[in-house]
This record gives sequence, structure tokens and C-alpha cells, in this order.
Amino acid sequence: MSDRTNLPNQDSWGKLYPFDSHFHDLQGQGLAGLRYHYLDEPSVSQPTSETPTLLFVHGNPTWSFHWRRLILACRDKYRCIAPDHLGCGMSDLQPRPMTLANHIDNLVSLVEKLDLRHVTLVAQDWGGAIGLGCLQRATDRFDRVALFNTGAFPPWFIPWRIRVCRWPLVGKIALQGANAFSRAALQMTLTRSQGLDARVAQAYLAPYFDWKNRAAVYQFVRDIPLSSKHPTWHTLEKIELGLAGLSHLPIQLIWGMQDWCFTPECLERFSQHWPQAEVHQLPDVGHWIVEDAPEESESLLLDWLQRTEKEIK
Repeated sequence: MSDRTNLPNQDSWGKLYPFDSHFHDLQGQGLAGLRYHYLDEPSVSQPTSETPTLLFVHGNPTWSFHWRRLILACRDKYRCIAPDHLGCGMSDLQPRPMTLANHIDNLVSLVEKLDLRHVTLVAQDWGGAIGLGCLQRATDRFDRVALFNTGAFPPWFIPWRIRVCRWPLVGKIALQGANAFSRAALQMTLTRSQGLDARVAQAYLAPYFDWKNRAAVYQFVRDIPLSSKHPTWHTLEKIELGLAGLSHLPIQLIWGMQDWCFTPECLERFSQHWPQAEVHQLPDVGHWIVEDAPEESESLLLDWLQRTEKEIK
């Protein structure tokens, strides 16, 4: 088993990610012995089941590094948990292609292992479906939901840029061979920003440094269902059916309106299920809101967390 905690160029970007690594040993489903990496901040505290917790769930092709700024801003008041999905970040490589249901199982396993309670889900991209799937299986552990551009329903529209990446031969060579998906994300997820700092870009690419280590990036794309014949279509259907049942929770939706993937139509669909949700539309911001609009991301989330404390007590 290779050690994925020593990633390329870590001397350059490591100071941007000043966190201790923790590992959960997965069990069952052929995953026994695999290490599921996660952050647990502040690592020097002694959290209890009453400690309010933020569960940060990343998408593709990112990893827990995506949440670094929000974790640093929130860890003085909240316990911050941020896992890396199997095959991503510093978690072990996946032994076989993972589906949405598999990633949900792994996250549920971590939540139960840590006995997390009073949890606020904070999620983006694939992390929305994974996190909401986990929440629906452990509803009593969650108090609030905060989502950045994401989806949790069968797709009615898939951009051509994503469809090309799904082509069995062309997509695999481009994504696993040339790392095209991760490299494209460094530019195509931003609209306001002129680009990422070189160290930040290195960090996003670091876990996906060769063919073998890019398998999860490709598999996430392959797991996007084009029709009801795909098993993940039904997983997403089930998650969407459960959204209305979460309407009693405080919910915040922060949306980059220039996102060409999780478009404003996705925000509208969530709003139909959650008409009571607090919605913030950022007109000139793209898909990676925490990189494109870091100050707004932090202030909007922290203000909402503070204002909704009374609702969850």
C-alpha cells in the first residue's frame, strides 16, 4: 500500500494546508484495511458528542485542501471534519471503481466511527450528493446544511465538456493520461479570479500525479448517469425524494451564477424543495466559489452559522 501523505511539491504548498492527518480504517465491501484520510480540527482539543461540528465534503477533482480557508476560519469555534474520498487527496487508492453509493457508505462509516453529532453539512460539487446521502441515513446527527454549487438529483443536462470526458477511450486517456480534467478545473472553475496562485494549483494537482493516482477523477466522471439504466441515477432519485424531508433544518445555498456545470437551474431545483432556504447568488462567480470568492464564502458561512445557533438548540 503506497503512502499518499507525501505528495508532490508539498514543500511548496504545505504551509497552506497546516493540518494533522487522521485515518479511518474502512471495513467490508472489499475495502478492509484501506485508509480513509480526514482532517479533524482543532486537533489539540478534546471534542465531545456535544461539540458543534462542520463536516466538509469535497467534490471532483478536488480534495480536503479545497476547504483549507474555511477550516482555518471556523476551527476556533467548531470542530471541523474534512475527509478525502477514496482515491482522492491522501486517502488510499480505490481498489475498484467507486459509485456514489460507495462514497456515501464510506462517509457514513466515518461519521459513525467518530460519533459525530450536532453536525452542519458543508458541501460542494459531488460532495453535495455524497453528503446529503449520508445525512439522510443519519438524520439525527445533523443540524444544518450549507451547500455551494452542487446537485443531488438525476441530471437533466450534462455539458458537452463532461460528456466528452466520459468517452471510454478518449476520456480515459485524457483524464488519467494527461490529467486534463484536473488541469482544466484550475481555469474553468473560476470567472472572477484571474487564476490561482501557483502553490494552490500545485496542491490541487498533487494527489493526481500519475495514471494510477488519477483513477478516482476519471471514475467520478464515469459515474455521472446519463439515463435510468445507470445505478447512480436511482441513488440520486432516492436522495432527491428525501430533500423535502429536510426542510425543517436551517439551510444555506451559496451559488456562483457563472457555473457552467451546476448552473442556476440547479439552485432553482433545490429552492423548489427548500423554499425556506437562505439563498445567496454571486453573479460573477464560477464553480469553485471558495477560490473565486473566498472572502464572501467565509463571511456568508460564518454569519449564517452564528445567526442559526439559536434555531438548533
